[in-house]
Amino acid sequence: MHTKGICHRDIKPENILLDKECNLKIADFGFAAPASGKDGSGKLKTYVGTLDYMAPEIHLGMPYDGKKNDVFAAGIILFMMLTARPPFRTAKKDDSYYKLIIGKRSDLFWQA
Repeated sequence: MHTKGICHRDIKPENILLDKECNLKIADFGFAAPASGKDGSGKLKTYVGTLDYMAPEIHLGMPYDGKKNDVFAAGIILFMMLTARPPFRTAKKDDSYYKLIIGKRSDLFWQA
């Protein structure tokens, strides 16, 4: 998808499917956008996606790299697959778990 210049912008478990050979398939491209952005800057500006999987830049209302947002969401899914729980509710400073990560307190994060 990224090699074709498209960002999904709503990667989450509900949008990841497996076919009968267990090949990964991504569904629901309703929020997909060109990776280059509307103005060609490589930055996207629309506040779309599922809150729990959005990169912090989106929550802050900043222009963001759609590909990096997709990878951020995939990282959250991987964390959930390994721990059976999300790393935080949302990537916002008022989230207590996210605050530990951005505050470089990974020791306390893993204890929690």
